[in-house]
Parts: sequence; structure tokens; C-alpha cells
Amino acid sequence: MSRDASVTLDWADGEHHFRLGWGEIAKLQEAVDAGPYYLLQQIYAGHWRVEHLSNIIRLGLVGGGMVPVDALKLVRSYVESRPPMENLQTAIAILAAGCMGAPDEEIVKKKRKPATGSMTSRAARSDSAKSTGPAQP
Repeated sequence: MSRDASVTLDWADGEHHFRLGWGEIAKLQEAVDAGPYYLLQQIYAGHWRVEHLSNIIRLGLVGGGMVPVDALKLVRSYVESRPPMENLQTAIAILAAGCMGAPDEEIVKKKRKPATGSMTSRAARSDSAKSTGPAQP
């Protein structure tokens, strides 16, 4: 499985799937006038605005497969009508997954082929005469 920028979280009225793909990140940049990683840094530094949180969560729900109208209703009920700090960690988790992939996603590594052939060096297998004689005692 490849990293698809999604994360599933217990939030609001149950478990929800969030994803900030390329299109959602472009919409987020337009809405908040900042790039995703810059915005993430600003949030970590405490320089965020309430609309940052609501846009991240709403677009994450839409990217995760929710109908936009339903996402807007949830955001109005569980973000815009609640204290901002209640949703700060959720917004961080969604945006971080969008920027870097979710930390619990399995990274598939290609298996290396086992070495084939002899472990003897090419020089040792050669039929050529040695260029130097044995060391003298």
C-alpha cells in the first residue's frame, strides 16, 4: 500500500475517514492563502486562525469521501459551534497526513533479490598466472 494522505479518526459523532489529496490541498491553499506545510508549521507554532481548522477538517472529510453538504453540516455542528481547541489536534492530524502521509500506514519495501553465483572473487576464479610471486620469508 502506498501513502495516500488519509487518516481515520474518532471525531464528532463517530469514526470518520479524512484525506487531503492534491485537489483538497489546492482548495485549502486558496481558502487560507498559505501552502500546506507552511500552514502546518504555523499551527504548530500557535499562529493559526479558526477558519484554518474548519477548512482543514471540512476538506479532509470531502477528500475522505463524504458528500460536501454533509461535511459542511458536521463542521458547522462540531467545529464552528465548539471551542477551537477541541478541534486543533484533529486538524493537525489531517493536515500532517496530507503533507507527509499517515504515520501508521505500512510502507511496502521491495525485496532485494538474493545474491546469485559464487562468493569467490573474480581474481581467485581466474586461470591467469599471478602477477606477483609468493612473499619471501
